[in-house]
Formats: sequence, C-alpha cells, structure tokens
Amino acid sequence: MKVATYEGFVENGKVQLPENIYLPEKAKVYVIVPDVQAQVVPYMRSPRLVHPEDAKDFEKEIIEDYSGALSCS
Repeated sequence: MKVATYEGFVENGKVQLPENIYLPEKAKVYVIVPDVQAQVVPYMRSPRLVHPEDAKDFEKEIIEDYSGALSCS
C-alpha cells in the first residue's frame, strides 16, 4: 500500500485539497487534524411511530367556537 500526504483545509464542513490534487472517487483517505479540538454537534432524532398505521390517532381536529367571540358593531 502506498501512502501520500496532502495539506488541505476545511471549508463549509468539508475537507478541501489544493486544486492540482486529484483523487479517484471512493478513494480511502485518512484525516489527521493537528492541534484542533473537534466540536461534537448533538444530533436529536425525530420521533418515529413504532406502528405508522397508528398515525391516524394523532390527527388534529379543529373545532370553531364563536360563543365567546367579541361583537363589533
């Protein structure tokens, strides 16, 4: 196995290499980040129903009640 080293930078969360460096698609790479503390971004998953067919139990029903409405005359 041959190993090559390139210096790049991170832009918009992606590693950018110099324009004259071409790596083939799906190339295996290793990233070493010297003297930088990576920030862990919390990820909160969206809740999912165990049984999606139960979604009908959570449908909203709108009931309009005008009995307490103010009258404008």
